Amino acid sequence: MNVPVKPPASPPSDVTTITLGCRLNIAESEAIRLQLAQAGHDEPLIVVNSCAVTQEAVRSTRRAIRRAKRDNPDARLVVTGCAAQIDPASFGGMAEVDLVLGNREKADPSQYLSPLRVAPAPKIHVTDIMAVTDTAPQLAAAFADHARAFVEVQNGCDHRCTFCIIPYGRGNSRSVPAGVVVDQVQQLVDEGHKEIVLTGVDVTSYGHDLPGQPTLGHLIERLLVHVRGLERLRLSSLDSIEIDERMFTLVTGERRVMPHLHLSLQAGDNMILKRMKRRHSREQAIAVVERLLTARSDIAIGADIIAGFPTESEAMFANSLKLITDCSIVYGHIFPYSPREGTPAARMPQLAVPLIKERAGRLRDACAANKAAFLESLVGTEQNLLVERDGLTGHAENFAGIRLENPLPPGHIAPVTIKRVEKGFLIA
Repeated sequence: MNVPVKPPASPPSDVTTITLGCRLNIAESEAIRLQLAQAGHDEPLIVVNSCAVTQEAVRSTRRAIRRAKRDNPDARLVVTGCAAQIDPASFGGMAEVDLVLGNREKADPSQYLSPLRVAPAPKIHVTDIMAVTDTAPQLAAAFADHARAFVEVQNGCDHRCTFCIIPYGRGNSRSVPAGVVVDQVQQLVDEGHKEIVLTGVDVTSYGHDLPGQPTLGHLIERLLVHVRGLERLRLSSLDSIEIDERMFTLVTGERRVMPHLHLSLQAGDNMILKRMKRRHSREQAIAVVERLLTARSDIAIGADIIAGFPTESEAMFANSLKLITDCSIVYGHIFPYSPREGTPAARMPQLAVPLIKERAGRLRDACAANKAAFLESLVGTEQNLLVERDGLTGHAENFAGIRLENPLPPGHIAPVTIKRVEKGFLIA
C-alpha cells in the first residue's frame, strides 16, 4: 500500500507527484498535478502526498521525501496528505522540505505557487481539518491512466475506530453533490475512460450531509441512468454494515457495476471488533458475503484485516484467520497493527512486534492460497479485459490481473480466454 505511485502521462509540466497510501490519495495527486500543469507552473516541483494509516506509512513518506530530494536537489519539495495534516511540524522540520500543506490546502493550486515565490514565507500551511464542511469540487475527479479513472465522491469519516488516526487527517465526512459527480464522470467517459472507480475515505457514508440525504446507492443509480457511455463502474472500500437494499440490488443485478467488492472488515473476532469500535459483528460480515455471493456468484471479495490488535489472543486471531475462508476473501489487504499516538488502541495492552508480524504473515498466506485457487478456477474461462496503457496488461471485471501474450489496443475492453496462471497473473 505504501509504495510510491508514479503518475501517468498527462500535459507536460515540471510537477512530479509521489503518492503513498490509498486510492483517494492517488486520485488527489493526479488532480493536483493536472491543476498545477494547467496553471502554467514552470518551476521544478515535487509534491509528496503522504499517508498516516500506520507508523510504517509515515516512515515510508519520510524515505520518499529524502530520496526525492536526493534525486532532484534543485526542485522545490512540498509535503501534503494525512501525515502532513496530523503532524505538520515534524515534516516542516525536515531540511528537504520547502512547504507543508494540509489536506484542505492541497486542493488550492495557489497554495503551491505563491509561497514558493514570496520570501520570507511561512513553511507550514495547515488549518483545522475538523472545521472543513465541503469536499473541493476540483478534486471530484482525477485520472488514474488512459483506461481507468478515480472519482472522489466523499471525504473524511464520522466514525472513531479505536485504531484509526485518519479522521484527524481527513476531517468529518462530507460528500460531493451528485450533480457534480455525474458531470465529472460524463467528462471522463467522453474523454475515453472505460472504467470509473468511486473513491473516498468512508464511501458508504455518502450523502448524509447533502439535501435529502441520498445514499451511495442513489448516487450509483444516477450515474448508471444519466452518464452516457459508462461501461464499467467499480467501488472502492466499503463498510459492509452500510450496504443497504438499494445498493445490494445494484451490486448484484447491474452488470455495469463490477463484481469486485473490497470490504472494511478489520477482524473476525467479536471481542476484538468491539474493542476496535467497529459497528458489525463477525456473523453479520459472513452473512453479508454469503448473501452477495448467492445473488451474484462471480463477485470477488477483498478485505482489510488488522493483525495483532491489542489484547488479541491466539483464539481471537484464529477467528480472524478463519474469516478469510468464511468470507471467501481472495484480495486480502493485511495491516500489521501499529499504535498511532492519540488513538484509544494505543493505550491498550500491546502485543510484541514479532508476534504481530508472524500473525500478519499467516493472514497473508491464507489470502494468497485463496487467491491462487480463485485464479486457477478462471483458467479456460473468457474474461472481459480492460487493456491498460501498455497494451499488454489489465484487469478483468473481478479485478484479477491479466497479462497478454499479444498486445491489444490500449483503453479497450476485450474478451480474452485465460490460458494459465503465472506469478499471480492470469495469462491470455
